[in-house]
Amino acid sequence: MTPSVVVVDHPLVKHKLTLMRAKETSTASFRALLTEISMLLAYEASRDMKLGTKTVETPLATIEAPTLEGKKVVLIAILRAGLGILDGMLELMPSARVGHVGLYRDPKTLLAVEYYYKVPSDLSDRDVLVCDPMLATGNSAIAAIERIKQSRPGSLKFICLLACPEGIKNFHEAHPDVPIVTAAIDERLNEHGYIVPGLGDAGDRLYGTA
Repeated sequence: MTPSVVVVDHPLVKHKLTLMRAKETSTASFRALLTEISMLLAYEASRDMKLGTKTVETPLATIEAPTLEGKKVVLIAILRAGLGILDGMLELMPSARVGHVGLYRDPKTLLAVEYYYKVPSDLSDRDVLVCDPMLATGNSAIAAIERIKQSRPGSLKFICLLACPEGIKNFHEAHPDVPIVTAAIDERLNEHGYIVPGLGDAGDRLYGTA
């Protein structure tokens, strides 16, 4: 299986991401921009959802019209910064089921440590979109996907705002079957595990805790 990475190459995404990168962007603006970009990422990530048809009466005629079929999609946020993407995706898919995976990155080993896990009880036959703004080392995303796979979801995708080559490589070595949808792939990872040029710590900028 060939690992898949989709970069959402859209002028609005590029413009809004540039605004988010700027260090002078306020917490309120950063949060609003992330919500807006997340809706565009969700649009791309949901492109291949299955469609059926239903009978609809318009004011002028009765037609067979396309509609989503199957069980509701599940959105799973990696805490805490993943909540910022979740908010935007829920704007586009308000009936989605929601789950949360709590992970923090050990500052010395850069490995992911789980502290919380709560997802819908039945993930089988459901499309699952896992979201976290940054795919840096990839360790948190790898651990989250590994945990979610134990519930045997129908399909899995990972949605992020920024990725880097090292994170993509690590992620797809562990999960070659899980596509990545991202707004951009940056240059590299620095010695502290941050994406460069990046935008800093997404969680801190999202919640004003820098």
